[in-house]
Amino acid sequence: MSHDVVADALNMMKNAKMAGKERVKISRISNLFIEILKIMRQKGVIQKYKVDSKEKSIEVTLADLTECKAIKPRFVVKVGDIEKYRRRYLPARGIGVVLVSTNKGLMTHEEAQEEGIGGCLIAYFY
Repeated sequence: MSHDVVADALNMMKNAKMAGKERVKISRISNLFIEILKIMRQKGVIQKYKVDSKEKSIEVTLADLTECKAIKPRFVVKVGDIEKYRRRYLPARGIGVVLVSTNKGLMTHEEAQEEGIGGCLIAYFY
């Protein structure tokens, strides 16, 4: 395991989906990862997640997930450059989400372009 909690957790989710499992228990969590899960749930990629604060773990029920990865190194982008990275990481227009950490919080690449703000690329999924 590395020191990147988000990368490890997304990798565990992808491996569980490839193995045909519906649920995955992730033992290392962070506030950033919980925000990522909120967006993934809104987009229908996961069904639900349950945080167990006593064990400091989280159980995720997967839905329509094909690919999810952390973006490393975490590029800092201007609003005009978001489209370039969207084309690099996502398979087609309208498919998938690139997550951008901005000064207004974590948001999708579409929301960041609407707001007209750039930020740091965190992860992508589709």
